[in-house]
Amino acid sequence: MDYMQELIELLGDERVTTNQTVLEHHSHDESYHTPRLPDVVVFPQTVEEVSQIMKLAYARHIAVTPFGLGTSLEGHAIPYEGGISMDFSQMNQVLEVRPHDFLVRVQPGVTRTQLNKELKKHGLFFSVDPGADATLGGMAATNASGTTSVRYGVMRDQVRDLEVVLADGRIIHTGSMTAKSSSGYHLTGLFVGSEGTLGVFTELTLRVYGIPEATTAARACFPSVQDAVDTVVDILSAGIQVARIELIDERSIRQVNLYKETSYPESPMLFIEFHGSEQSLAHDIEFAQNIAAEHGCQEFLFETDSKARAQLWDVRHNMAYAFLHKSPGKKMMVTDVCLPFSELAGAVVDARQAIDQSGLDGAILGHVGDGNYHVILMIDLDDSDEVARAEQLNAHLVEYALSRGGTCTGEHGVGVGKAKYQRIEHGEALDVMQSLKNVLDPTGILNPGKIFGA
Repeated sequence: MDYMQELIELLGDERVTTNQTVLEHHSHDESYHTPRLPDVVVFPQTVEEVSQIMKLAYARHIAVTPFGLGTSLEGHAIPYEGGISMDFSQMNQVLEVRPHDFLVRVQPGVTRTQLNKELKKHGLFFSVDPGADATLGGMAATNASGTTSVRYGVMRDQVRDLEVVLADGRIIHTGSMTAKSSSGYHLTGLFVGSEGTLGVFTELTLRVYGIPEATTAARACFPSVQDAVDTVVDILSAGIQVARIELIDERSIRQVNLYKETSYPESPMLFIEFHGSEQSLAHDIEFAQNIAAEHGCQEFLFETDSKARAQLWDVRHNMAYAFLHKSPGKKMMVTDVCLPFSELAGAVVDARQAIDQSGLDGAILGHVGDGNYHVILMIDLDDSDEVARAEQLNAHLVEYALSRGGTCTGEHGVGVGKAKYQRIEHGEALDVMQSLKNVLDPTGILNPGKIFGA
Protein backbone atom coordinates (compact mmCIF):
# COMPACT_ATOMS: atom_id res chain seq x y z
CA MET A 1 0.00 0.00 0.00
CA ASP A 2 2.07 2.92 -1.27
CA TYR A 3 -0.53 5.39 0.07
CA MET A 4 -0.06 4.24 3.68
CA GLN A 5 2.63 6.82 4.45
CA GLU A 6 0.43 9.60 3.11
CA LEU A 7 -2.38 8.57 5.47
CA ILE A 8 0.05 8.48 8.40
CA GLU A 9 1.35 11.96 7.51
CA LEU A 10 -2.23 13.18 7.47
CA LEU A 11 -3.59 11.50 10.62
CA GLY A 12 -0.57 10.27 12.57
CA ASP A 13 0.36 6.63 13.06
CA GLU A 14 -2.05 6.16 15.99
CA ARG A 15 -5.09 6.80 13.76
CA VAL A 16 -4.00 4.68 10.81
CA THR A 17 -3.73 0.95 11.39
CA THR A 18 -3.29 -2.41 9.71
CA ASN A 19 -3.50 -4.29 12.99
CA GLN A 20 -5.08 -7.67 12.24
CA THR A 21 -7.61 -7.51 15.09
CA VAL A 22 -8.77 -4.05 14.01
CA LEU A 23 -9.00 -5.15 10.37
CA GLU A 24 -11.13 -8.14 11.35
CA HIS A 25 -13.44 -5.92 13.43
CA HIS A 26 -14.05 -3.82 10.31
CA SER A 27 -14.50 -6.82 8.00
CA HIS A 28 -18.12 -7.56 8.88
CA ASP A 29 -21.37 -6.23 10.28
CA GLU A 30 -24.07 -8.12 12.19
CA SER A 31 -25.35 -9.85 9.07
CA TYR A 32 -24.64 -13.33 7.74
CA HIS A 33 -22.81 -11.95 4.69
CA THR A 34 -19.24 -13.07 4.00
CA PRO A 35 -16.60 -10.89 5.73
CA ARG A 36 -13.78 -9.14 3.84
CA LEU A 37 -10.77 -7.42 5.41
CA PRO A 38 -10.05 -3.80 4.51
CA ASP A 39 -6.45 -2.94 3.69
CA VAL A 40 -6.30 -0.21 6.32
CA VAL A 41 -8.55 1.42 8.92
CA VAL A 42 -8.44 5.17 9.51
CA PHE A 43 -9.96 7.23 12.34
CA PRO A 44 -10.62 10.83 11.21
CA GLN A 45 -11.55 13.53 13.73
CA THR A 46 -12.55 16.46 11.51
CA VAL A 47 -14.32 17.13 8.22
CA GLU A 48 -11.07 18.51 6.83
CA GLU A 49 -9.33 15.18 7.51
CA VAL A 50 -12.17 13.28 5.83
CA SER A 51 -11.86 15.60 2.84
CA GLN A 52 -8.11 14.98 2.58
CA ILE A 53 -8.59 11.21 2.84
CA MET A 54 -11.17 11.32 0.05
CA LYS A 55 -8.90 13.43 -2.17
CA LEU A 56 -6.14 10.87 -1.71
CA ALA A 57 -8.50 7.95 -2.40
CA TYR A 58 -9.97 9.73 -5.44
CA ALA A 59 -6.54 10.36 -6.96
CA ARG A 60 -5.40 6.77 -6.34
CA HIS A 61 -8.73 5.01 -7.10
CA ILE A 62 -8.88 3.47 -3.62
CA ALA A 63 -12.18 2.11 -2.30
CA VAL A 64 -13.57 3.83 0.83
CA THR A 65 -16.16 2.18 3.09
CA PRO A 66 -17.64 4.22 5.98
CA PHE A 67 -17.93 2.40 9.32
CA GLY A 68 -20.02 3.39 12.34
CA LEU A 69 -20.55 0.56 14.83
CA GLY A 70 -21.06 -2.29 12.38
CA THR A 71 -24.68 -2.91 13.44
CA SER A 72 -26.08 -3.01 9.89
CA LEU A 73 -27.82 -6.14 8.63
CA GLU A 74 -27.20 -6.28 4.88
CA GLY A 75 -23.41 -6.06 4.62
CA HIS A 76 -23.23 -2.27 4.24
CA ALA A 77 -19.97 -1.87 6.14
CA ILE A 78 -18.14 -4.83 4.57
CA PRO A 79 -15.28 -3.53 2.35
CA TYR A 80 -15.56 -6.03 -0.49
CA GLU A 81 -12.88 -4.26 -2.54
CA GLY A 82 -10.53 -3.81 0.40
CA GLY A 83 -9.14 -0.30 0.50
CA ILE A 84 -9.90 2.10 3.35
CA SER A 85 -12.40 1.47 6.14
CA MET A 86 -13.23 4.92 7.53
CA ASP A 87 -14.19 4.57 11.19
CA PHE A 88 -16.15 7.51 12.68
CA SER A 89 -15.87 6.55 16.33
CA GLN A 90 -13.68 9.61 17.02
CA MET A 91 -16.20 11.98 15.43
CA ASN A 92 -18.76 11.52 18.19
CA GLN A 93 -19.61 14.98 19.51
CA VAL A 94 -23.04 16.52 20.02
CA LEU A 95 -22.13 19.90 18.55
CA GLU A 96 -25.20 21.98 19.35
CA VAL A 97 -28.65 21.59 20.87
CA ARG A 98 -31.21 24.20 19.75
CA PRO A 99 -34.20 23.48 22.01
CA HIS A 100 -36.36 26.34 20.70
CA ASP A 101 -35.85 25.14 17.12
CA PHE A 102 -36.26 21.47 18.09
CA LEU A 103 -32.97 20.76 16.34
CA VAL A 104 -29.61 19.24 17.18
CA ARG A 105 -26.29 19.16 15.28
CA VAL A 106 -24.18 16.05 15.71
CA GLN A 107 -21.14 14.33 14.27
CA PRO A 108 -21.79 10.97 12.54
CA GLY A 109 -20.26 8.80 15.28
CA VAL A 110 -22.77 9.92 17.92
CA THR A 111 -25.02 7.03 18.95
CA ARG A 112 -28.76 7.15 19.48
CA THR A 113 -28.44 6.50 23.22
CA GLN A 114 -25.70 9.11 23.61
CA LEU A 115 -27.85 11.72 21.89
CA ASN A 116 -30.94 11.02 23.96
CA LYS A 117 -28.94 11.26 27.17
CA GLU A 118 -27.87 14.76 26.16
CA LEU A 119 -31.33 15.78 24.91
CA LYS A 120 -33.03 14.71 28.13
CA LYS A 121 -31.45 17.69 29.90
CA HIS A 122 -33.54 19.91 27.62
CA GLY A 123 -36.78 17.92 27.86
CA LEU A 124 -36.29 16.57 24.34
CA PHE A 125 -35.73 13.19 22.67
CA PHE A 126 -34.71 11.81 19.29
CA SER A 127 -37.44 9.57 17.93
CA VAL A 128 -35.84 6.98 15.63
CA ASP A 129 -35.24 3.68 17.45
CA PRO A 130 -33.88 0.87 15.25
CA GLY A 131 -33.23 -1.37 18.25
CA ALA A 132 -29.45 -1.41 18.04
CA ASP A 133 -27.54 1.52 19.56
CA ALA A 134 -26.38 2.50 16.09
CA THR A 135 -24.52 5.66 15.10
CA LEU A 136 -26.61 8.48 13.67
CA GLY A 137 -24.42 8.61 10.58
CA GLY A 138 -25.09 4.96 9.88
CA MET A 139 -28.79 5.40 10.60
CA ALA A 140 -28.98 8.21 8.06
CA ALA A 141 -26.97 6.19 5.53
CA THR A 142 -29.50 3.35 5.64
CA ASN A 143 -32.61 5.50 6.26
CA ALA A 144 -33.17 3.54 9.46
CA SER A 145 -36.49 3.47 11.25
CA GLY A 146 -37.84 1.17 13.93
CA THR A 147 -40.42 0.91 16.62
CA THR A 148 -41.46 4.58 16.74
CA SER A 149 -41.76 5.30 13.03
CA VAL A 150 -45.53 4.74 13.04
CA ARG A 151 -45.86 8.01 15.01
CA TYR A 152 -42.75 10.07 14.27
CA GLY A 153 -41.55 8.88 10.87
CA VAL A 154 -38.31 7.34 9.63
CA MET A 155 -34.77 8.75 9.56
CA ARG A 156 -35.35 10.65 6.32
CA ASP A 157 -38.14 12.61 8.05
CA GLN A 158 -35.78 13.78 10.81
CA VAL A 159 -32.76 14.98 8.80
CA ARG A 160 -32.80 18.71 8.01
CA ASP A 161 -29.24 19.06 6.77
CA LEU A 162 -26.18 16.95 6.06
CA GLU A 163 -22.57 17.95 5.74
CA VAL A 164 -21.23 15.57 3.09
CA VAL A 165 -17.75 14.97 1.74
CA LEU A 166 -18.00 13.90 -1.89
CA ALA A 167 -15.78 11.37 -3.63
CA ASP A 168 -13.37 14.06 -4.85
CA GLY A 169 -13.10 15.66 -1.40
CA ARG A 170 -15.51 18.57 -1.91
CA ILE A 171 -17.55 19.49 1.18
CA ILE A 172 -21.22 20.38 0.71
CA HIS A 173 -24.33 21.01 2.81
CA THR A 174 -27.59 19.53 1.54
CA GLY A 175 -30.22 21.50 3.46
CA SER A 176 -30.78 24.05 6.20
CA MET A 177 -32.28 24.46 9.68
CA THR A 178 -35.70 25.52 8.43
CA ALA A 179 -38.80 23.37 8.77
CA LYS A 180 -39.40 23.59 5.03
CA SER A 181 -37.82 24.85 1.84
CA SER A 182 -38.78 25.11 -1.83
CA SER A 183 -35.25 26.01 -2.89
CA GLY A 184 -33.49 23.67 -5.28
CA TYR A 185 -33.35 19.89 -5.42
CA HIS A 186 -33.98 17.93 -2.22
CA LEU A 187 -30.42 16.72 -1.84
CA THR A 188 -30.90 15.71 1.79
CA GLY A 189 -33.52 13.17 0.76
CA LEU A 190 -31.17 11.88 -1.95
CA PHE A 191 -28.23 11.32 0.39
CA VAL A 192 -30.24 9.79 3.26
CA GLY A 193 -30.45 6.09 2.41
CA SER A 194 -27.57 6.22 -0.08
CA GLU A 195 -25.52 3.82 2.09
CA GLY A 196 -22.20 5.59 1.63
CA THR A 197 -22.34 5.27 -2.18
CA LEU A 198 -22.73 8.99 -2.94
CA GLY A 199 -20.74 10.69 -0.18
CA VAL A 200 -19.48 10.48 3.39
CA PHE A 201 -21.50 12.17 6.15
CA THR A 202 -19.51 14.32 8.59
CA GLU A 203 -22.31 16.26 10.30
CA LEU A 204 -26.09 15.90 10.67
CA THR A 205 -28.76 18.40 11.69
CA LEU A 206 -31.69 16.47 13.12
CA ARG A 207 -35.23 17.18 14.21
CA VAL A 208 -36.03 16.33 17.84
CA TYR A 209 -39.22 16.26 19.90
CA GLY A 210 -40.50 17.25 23.31
CA ILE A 211 -40.73 14.38 25.78
CA PRO A 212 -44.45 13.53 26.03
CA GLU A 213 -46.36 14.35 29.21
CA ALA A 214 -47.40 10.73 29.67
CA THR A 215 -46.46 7.35 28.22
CA THR A 216 -48.36 4.10 28.58
CA ALA A 217 -47.39 0.68 27.21
CA ALA A 218 -49.72 -2.24 26.60
CA ARG A 219 -49.34 -5.92 25.70
CA ALA A 220 -52.21 -7.74 24.00
CA CYS A 221 -52.45 -11.49 23.24
CA PHE A 222 -54.46 -12.93 20.34
CA PRO A 223 -55.55 -16.36 19.13
CA SER A 224 -53.86 -15.86 15.73
CA VAL A 225 -51.48 -13.63 13.80
CA GLN A 226 -54.37 -12.66 11.55
CA ASP A 227 -56.35 -11.34 14.53
CA ALA A 228 -53.35 -9.35 15.74
CA VAL A 229 -52.66 -7.75 12.37
CA ASP A 230 -56.33 -6.96 11.81
CA THR A 231 -56.30 -5.20 15.19
CA VAL A 232 -53.34 -3.06 14.08
CA VAL A 233 -55.12 -2.00 10.89
CA ASP A 234 -58.30 -1.11 12.80
CA ILE A 235 -56.41 0.85 15.48
CA LEU A 236 -54.66 2.93 12.82
CA SER A 237 -57.88 3.35 10.84
CA ALA A 238 -59.53 4.73 13.99
CA GLY A 239 -56.92 7.47 14.19
CA ILE A 240 -55.51 6.41 17.56
CA GLN A 241 -52.12 8.09 17.96
CA VAL A 242 -49.93 5.13 18.88
CA ALA A 243 -46.18 5.74 19.16
CA ARG A 244 -45.23 2.08 18.72
CA ILE A 245 -47.16 -1.02 17.73
CA GLU A 246 -45.13 -4.20 17.38
CA LEU A 247 -46.01 -7.80 16.52
CA ILE A 248 -44.37 -10.94 17.90
CA ASP A 249 -45.60 -14.40 16.92
CA GLU A 250 -45.95 -17.42 19.19
CA ARG A 251 -42.63 -18.99 18.09
CA SER A 252 -40.82 -15.86 19.24
CA ILE A 253 -42.56 -15.86 22.62
CA ARG A 254 -41.56 -19.49 23.13
CA GLN A 255 -37.92 -18.59 22.48
CA VAL A 256 -38.00 -15.72 24.96
CA ASN A 257 -39.52 -17.99 27.61
CA LEU A 258 -36.63 -20.41 27.08
CA TYR A 259 -34.02 -17.65 27.24
CA LYS A 260 -35.45 -15.60 30.12
CA GLU A 261 -37.10 -18.49 31.98
CA THR A 262 -40.39 -16.61 31.85
CA SER A 263 -43.93 -17.89 31.34
CA TYR A 264 -45.51 -15.47 28.86
CA PRO A 265 -48.56 -16.87 27.02
CA GLU A 266 -47.27 -18.50 23.84
CA SER A 267 -49.62 -16.74 21.44
CA PRO A 268 -49.24 -13.85 18.98
CA MET A 269 -48.77 -10.55 20.83
CA LEU A 270 -48.99 -6.87 20.08
CA PHE A 271 -46.87 -4.43 22.04
CA ILE A 272 -48.34 -0.94 21.93
CA GLU A 273 -47.08 2.35 23.30
CA PHE A 274 -49.15 5.53 23.59
CA HIS A 275 -47.69 9.06 23.92
CA GLY A 276 -49.71 12.12 24.89
CA SER A 277 -51.51 13.81 27.76
CA GLU A 278 -53.03 11.90 30.67
CA GLN A 279 -56.54 12.70 29.45
CA SER A 280 -55.96 11.73 25.83
CA LEU A 281 -54.20 8.49 26.77
CA ALA A 282 -57.10 7.28 28.87
CA HIS A 283 -59.41 7.62 25.87
CA ASP A 284 -56.93 6.07 23.41
CA ILE A 285 -56.23 3.05 25.61
CA GLU A 286 -59.92 2.33 26.15
CA PHE A 287 -60.60 2.68 22.42
CA ALA A 288 -57.68 0.37 21.52
CA GLN A 289 -58.75 -2.17 24.11
CA ASN A 290 -62.27 -2.29 22.66
CA ILE A 291 -60.89 -2.80 19.15
CA ALA A 292 -58.62 -5.59 20.37
CA ALA A 293 -61.57 -7.29 22.09
CA GLU A 294 -63.47 -7.31 18.79
CA HIS A 295 -60.64 -9.41 17.35
CA GLY A 296 -60.61 -11.99 20.14
CA CYS A 297 -57.96 -10.42 22.38
CA GLN A 298 -57.28 -12.86 25.21
CA GLU A 299 -55.29 -10.55 27.50
CA PHE A 300 -54.69 -6.79 27.53
CA LEU A 301 -52.18 -5.49 30.08
CA PHE A 302 -50.94 -1.92 30.34
CA GLU A 303 -48.41 -0.05 32.46
CA THR A 304 -47.55 3.63 33.06
CA ASP A 305 -44.58 3.24 35.44
CA SER A 306 -41.28 3.44 33.51
CA LYS A 307 -39.80 0.27 35.07
CA ALA A 308 -43.00 -1.67 34.52
CA ARG A 309 -43.10 -0.46 30.89
CA ALA A 310 -39.54 -1.65 30.41
CA GLN A 311 -40.48 -5.10 31.72
CA LEU A 312 -43.49 -5.15 29.43
CA TRP A 313 -41.26 -4.44 26.42
CA ASP A 314 -38.65 -6.93 27.61
CA VAL A 315 -39.94 -9.63 25.28
CA ARG A 316 -39.57 -7.45 22.18
CA HIS A 317 -36.16 -6.04 23.00
CA ASN A 318 -34.62 -9.43 23.90
CA MET A 319 -35.83 -11.26 20.81
CA ALA A 320 -32.58 -11.39 18.84
CA TYR A 321 -30.52 -12.31 21.91
CA ALA A 322 -32.97 -15.07 22.79
CA PHE A 323 -32.38 -16.74 19.43
CA LEU A 324 -28.63 -16.18 19.40
CA HIS A 325 -28.17 -17.49 22.93
CA LYS A 326 -30.13 -20.67 22.31
CA SER A 327 -28.64 -21.41 18.87
CA PRO A 328 -24.89 -21.95 19.41
CA GLY A 329 -22.89 -22.21 16.21
CA LYS A 330 -25.58 -20.58 14.10
CA LYS A 331 -25.84 -17.11 12.58
CA MET A 332 -28.94 -14.97 12.60
CA MET A 333 -30.48 -14.02 9.26
CA VAL A 334 -33.05 -11.25 9.59
CA THR A 335 -35.29 -10.47 6.64
CA ASP A 336 -37.01 -7.14 6.13
CA VAL A 337 -39.91 -6.30 3.83
CA CYS A 338 -42.66 -3.68 3.88
CA LEU A 339 -46.14 -3.71 2.34
CA PRO A 340 -49.25 -1.53 2.08
CA PHE A 341 -51.48 -1.95 5.14
CA SER A 342 -54.16 -3.70 3.11
CA GLU A 343 -51.67 -6.45 2.21
CA LEU A 344 -49.97 -6.82 5.57
CA ALA A 345 -52.14 -9.50 7.18
CA GLY A 346 -51.91 -11.77 4.14
CA ALA A 347 -48.13 -11.27 3.98
CA VAL A 348 -47.56 -12.22 7.63
CA VAL A 349 -49.77 -15.31 7.35
CA ASP A 350 -47.98 -16.31 4.13
CA ALA A 351 -44.61 -15.81 5.82
CA ARG A 352 -45.58 -18.17 8.65
CA GLN A 353 -46.63 -20.83 6.14
CA ALA A 354 -43.42 -20.38 4.14
CA ILE A 355 -41.26 -20.77 7.25
CA ASP A 356 -43.06 -23.97 8.25
CA GLN A 357 -42.74 -25.41 4.73
CA SER A 358 -39.01 -24.59 4.60
CA GLY A 359 -38.25 -26.75 7.63
CA LEU A 360 -36.20 -23.92 9.14
CA ASP A 361 -36.59 -22.49 12.62
CA GLY A 362 -37.94 -18.99 12.27
CA ALA A 363 -39.99 -16.32 13.98
CA ILE A 364 -41.99 -13.30 12.84
CA LEU A 365 -41.85 -9.89 14.44
CA GLY A 366 -41.84 -6.32 13.35
CA HIS A 367 -43.08 -2.79 13.21
CA VAL A 368 -46.48 -3.69 11.82
CA GLY A 369 -47.74 -0.17 12.51
CA ASP A 370 -46.02 0.95 9.32
CA GLY A 371 -46.40 -2.24 7.30
CA ASN A 372 -42.89 -3.50 8.07
CA TYR A 373 -42.19 -6.99 9.38
CA HIS A 374 -39.17 -9.22 9.86
CA VAL A 375 -38.47 -12.93 9.91
CA ILE A 376 -35.65 -14.20 12.12
CA LEU A 377 -33.94 -17.37 10.89
CA MET A 378 -31.10 -19.17 12.66
CA ILE A 379 -28.88 -20.87 10.09
CA ASP A 380 -25.66 -22.87 10.03
CA LEU A 381 -23.47 -21.11 7.46
CA ASP A 382 -21.47 -24.34 7.01
CA ASP A 383 -24.63 -26.21 5.94
CA SER A 384 -25.07 -25.38 2.25
CA ASP A 385 -28.56 -26.90 2.12
CA GLU A 386 -29.72 -24.85 5.10
CA VAL A 387 -28.25 -21.67 3.62
CA ALA A 388 -29.94 -22.38 0.28
CA ARG A 389 -33.33 -22.92 1.94
CA ALA A 390 -32.94 -19.69 3.90
CA GLU A 391 -32.11 -17.76 0.75
CA GLN A 392 -35.10 -19.30 -1.04
CA LEU A 393 -37.35 -18.29 1.83
CA ASN A 394 -35.96 -14.75 1.80
CA ALA A 395 -36.57 -14.56 -1.95
CA HIS A 396 -40.15 -15.76 -1.48
CA LEU A 397 -40.88 -13.07 1.12
CA VAL A 398 -39.41 -10.36 -1.10
CA GLU A 399 -41.24 -11.55 -4.21
CA TYR A 400 -44.53 -11.69 -2.29
CA ALA A 401 -44.01 -8.12 -1.08
CA LEU A 402 -43.04 -6.77 -4.50
CA SER A 403 -45.99 -8.47 -6.20
CA ARG A 404 -48.35 -6.60 -3.89
CA GLY A 405 -46.92 -3.12 -4.17
CA GLY A 406 -44.37 -3.46 -1.38
CA THR A 407 -40.61 -3.03 -1.13
CA CYS A 408 -37.75 -5.47 -0.57
CA THR A 409 -36.57 -3.52 2.47
CA GLY A 410 -38.43 -1.18 4.79
CA GLU A 411 -35.50 -0.21 7.00
CA HIS A 412 -32.43 -2.46 6.84
CA GLY A 413 -31.33 -1.06 3.50
CA VAL A 414 -30.02 -2.72 0.35
CA GLY A 415 -26.33 -3.32 1.01
CA VAL A 416 -25.30 -6.48 -0.80
CA GLY A 417 -28.14 -8.69 0.42
CA LYS A 418 -30.95 -6.91 -1.41
CA ALA A 419 -28.99 -5.66 -4.44
CA LYS A 420 -30.32 -8.48 -6.62
CA TYR A 421 -33.89 -7.25 -6.16
CA GLN A 422 -33.28 -3.64 -7.16
CA ARG A 423 -33.98 -4.07 -10.88
CA ILE A 424 -37.20 -5.97 -10.16
CA GLU A 425 -38.41 -3.29 -7.75
CA HIS A 426 -37.28 -0.13 -9.55
CA GLY A 427 -37.08 -1.01 -13.25
CA GLU A 428 -35.56 1.78 -15.32
CA ALA A 429 -35.48 4.04 -12.25
CA LEU A 430 -32.44 2.00 -11.18
CA ASP A 431 -30.64 3.37 -14.25
CA VAL A 432 -31.39 6.89 -13.05
CA MET A 433 -29.91 6.01 -9.65
CA GLN A 434 -26.82 4.60 -11.35
CA SER A 435 -26.47 7.79 -13.40
CA LEU A 436 -26.53 9.88 -10.22
CA LYS A 437 -23.93 7.56 -8.71
CA ASN A 438 -21.71 7.96 -11.77
CA VAL A 439 -21.88 11.77 -11.58
CA LEU A 440 -21.06 11.97 -7.87
CA ASP A 441 -18.64 9.03 -7.79
CA PRO A 442 -17.21 8.69 -11.32
CA THR A 443 -14.36 6.39 -10.26
CA GLY A 444 -16.62 4.12 -8.19
CA ILE A 445 -14.64 4.35 -4.95
CA LEU A 446 -17.53 5.01 -2.52
CA ASN A 447 -18.65 1.79 -0.83
CA PRO A 448 -18.41 -0.26 -4.03
CA GLY A 449 -20.74 -3.24 -4.49
CA LYS A 450 -23.56 -1.83 -2.39
CA ILE A 451 -27.08 -1.17 -3.80
CA PHE A 452 -26.07 -1.86 -7.41
CA GLY A 453 -24.17 -5.10 -6.79
CA ALA A 454 -20.68 -6.05 -7.92
